[in-house]
Amino acid sequence: MTTVGVGMVGHAFMGRAHSQAWRSVGPFFGPPLTPVMTALAGRSAERARAAADALGWASVETDWKELLRRDDVQLVDICTPGDSHAEIAVAALDAGKHVLCEKPLANSVAEAEAMAAAAERARERGVRSMVGFNYRRVPAVTLARRLVADGRIGAVRHVRAQYLQDWLADPQAPFTWRMDRDRAGTGALGDIGAHIIDTAQFITGQNLVGVSALLDTFVPERPAPGGGTAQVTVDDAALFVGRTDGGALASFEATRFATGRKNALRIEVSGSSGALAFDLESLNELWFYDRHEDDATAGFRRVVVTEPVHPYADRWWPPGHMLGYEHTFTHQAADLLTAIAEGADPRPSFEDGLRVQRVLAAVAASAASRCWVDVEGSE
Repeated sequence: MTTVGVGMVGHAFMGRAHSQAWRSVGPFFGPPLTPVMTALAGRSAERARAAADALGWASVETDWKELLRRDDVQLVDICTPGDSHAEIAVAALDAGKHVLCEKPLANSVAEAEAMAAAAERARERGVRSMVGFNYRRVPAVTLARRLVADGRIGAVRHVRAQYLQDWLADPQAPFTWRMDRDRAGTGALGDIGAHIIDTAQFITGQNLVGVSALLDTFVPERPAPGGGTAQVTVDDAALFVGRTDGGALASFEATRFATGRKNALRIEVSGSSGALAFDLESLNELWFYDRHEDDATAGFRRVVVTEPVHPYADRWWPPGHMLGYEHTFTHQAADLLTAIAEGADPRPSFEDGLRVQRVLAAVAASAASRCWVDVEGSE
């Protein structure tokens, strides 16, 4: 097999980002499998056809189940709200289709467990699955992971992670599906908190084993699209501390009310020999500190992560020419296609997604009980 037919479910924000990745991965990365943008599934035939024409998909389905019946679709890309992830992913894996599923993996631990079990069954038949935590594929974040793994900052002692946005700071911002617990599962916690949980665990190579948390909803009602108001049933902000299985102390903040902050995913990792710091709003930069340097000149130094020796950078532009948000999805597609071709398990796996889901559940339980809560499965 030299090509893989892709069927994508959903065509809004994430669908557009994933479409860009499927279009660009071949010319820039030359993966061992060439993706063919075979079919786009959406509930409205008119909107799906318009999206397919704009984004480069060959055909349209109005029922995602039709993708599973098509011999020309070997991979299903799930870009829908969280309430449909489990049903689509489990059915696709059981039908022998490879699966890429957007984060968070599901809306509940039970759903995520069912998805991880389906992934395990499928793996025995050579069928692969991956959850889309795209920020792992920011070159600076991947470099940070390598530096930690190579011992450049010594033993990890502290993790400080934030994801700060302000798109809901205005109380008159309209109600969307992201504010509905039935559709989204959680609010800022699952939407952007999931990203910093995964990023922290990825960079450090350590998993959270317990948390103590606060959740808050600042604006409980918002203007409904059809008139009137709608109840906000998710959190607007999440704040929690935790401990990793490596003994590090960690703090996390995820909010849609950080006035003036647009997409600030920030993480700083302090170790016994040095430290690393990253901010998504300057995504081509990684800050590195070596505690053993001479005191006269020691300090954090800015590394511009665009050199050919840096992760993914050699496939793009000359050194110093910047990459952007959209490139992370291309890197994700390249890694997934390579893993499928090699018969390897791509990361992050559904098991990784389940691990994040269990942290989200522990945070919610801690906020409700006002107690420390151990993360399930971390014993």
